[in-house]
Amino acid sequence: MAQIQLPHDHGQSMEHQLDTIPTEANFQTVAELFKQLGDGNRLRVFWILCHGEECLINLSAMMQMSSPALSHHLKLLREARLIVSQRRGKEVYYRASDTAPARALHRMIEQMVQITCPDENAATREASHETG
Repeated sequence: MAQIQLPHDHGQSMEHQLDTIPTEANFQTVAELFKQLGDGNRLRVFWILCHGEECLINLSAMMQMSSPALSHHLKLLREARLIVSQRRGKEVYYRASDTAPARALHRMIEQMVQITCPDENAATREASHETG
């Protein structure tokens, strides 16, 4: 990056850090990813697929959503590379991508809505919070 002289000196010496700032293209990639998650239903589908693989018909029932509407959300998630699909016979199964962005977004979603991944210890944790 070209040497930039900042107009104001606030004593923070930011000029030497300008070479480490990600490019606008990097931020645009992240913005496109977040845009895909700007819908609550899409977030919920993504969260479900982080916890297991499922077919369109079952997802549609779980989400109480029509197959065409759900297909639209799945298409956007697939285009964002957050989920992958695999055809087995007549069914297509979907699951979250095993990528760093998908894992990070899963953790972020859970932290933001303060929910916990289902596991065999969930009931024990819940009971201990109620008695504690």
